Amino acid sequence: MKKVFIDGKDGTTGLKIYSRFENRQDIELLLIDSEKRKDLKERARLINESDITFLCLPDAASVEALSLVENENTTIIDTSTAHRTLDGWAYGFPELSQWHRDKIKSSKRIAVPGCYASGFNSIVYPLVKNGFITPDYDIVCYALSGYTGAGKKGIAQYEDKDRDKELDSPRLYALSQEHKHLKEMKAISGLSKEPIFSPIVCDYPQGMVVSIPLFTNKMTKKYTTNNICDMFSEHYSTSNIVKVRELGYTSGMIASNTFANRDDMEIEINGNSERILITARFDNLGKGASGAAIQCMNIAMGIDEKTGLNIGE
Repeated sequence: MKKVFIDGKDGTTGLKIYSRFENRQDIELLLIDSEKRKDLKERARLINESDITFLCLPDAASVEALSLVENENTTIIDTSTAHRTLDGWAYGFPELSQWHRDKIKSSKRIAVPGCYASGFNSIVYPLVKNGFITPDYDIVCYALSGYTGAGKKGIAQYEDKDRDKELDSPRLYALSQEHKHLKEMKAISGLSKEPIFSPIVCDYPQGMVVSIPLFTNKMTKKYTTNNICDMFSEHYSTSNIVKVRELGYTSGMIASNTFANRDDMEIEINGNSERILITARFDNLGKGASGAAIQCMNIAMGIDEKTGLNIGE
């Protein structure tokens, strides 16, 4: 039985991870007294007693927590942005390649991907890796997310009965093109420059669609939708968590809230001979956060990666 500590259990991701252990018989949760949750000595004791510690903290606090680790056998799974592009850290998206999976399995330091970055890299990494686009392709990405991605303060704002009327509509943000996920989007995908990224937060709790449009005449050759679908299907052929749908799977509209409370991801290719639209649909709190964290833990433990996850058809 593995001893697990969640540093930052009261945050959005921490609470989700905690709730997933309710029926796990292979986990012993180490709990901190609520009055000591900011006590460095108590946190250090629990981190070093654990086999696995989840860091569900802001970036600076995650860096501080890492400095408390003295037990070389403790595996750290960090959900913040602090360590996602650092050498020595495994990037927690095992479906990208066998190398990514093996590194998660062998590493004591695992960084859980950002929600938007998960959808982005699920699309752009295979395109670059398989030579369908060059690393200097001018990528544009837009994405829709439920408001739970905004954290506890954002959730409270959206769920306030006296909230601002502006919150009734989708809201475009990161207007300065300085979103915190851009660094890992570039680094992990293999791009030589950051994309234009337009995230939109919407008035529903959970779910996300990340979209990448492509001009076929700007790719390394003029690929068809069949070519692109076949490549993605092959790239994710061994995964039952990241699923590539057949062409024409959605004939009308792709909703962004239909994967709420699921831990899998769906990729679709649509478009025509000149313009392609590739989308990734998933739950920003599932495969985009706590579900990915649990999947990484399962891989590190050497057990079925789907343990404790909700995987749809």
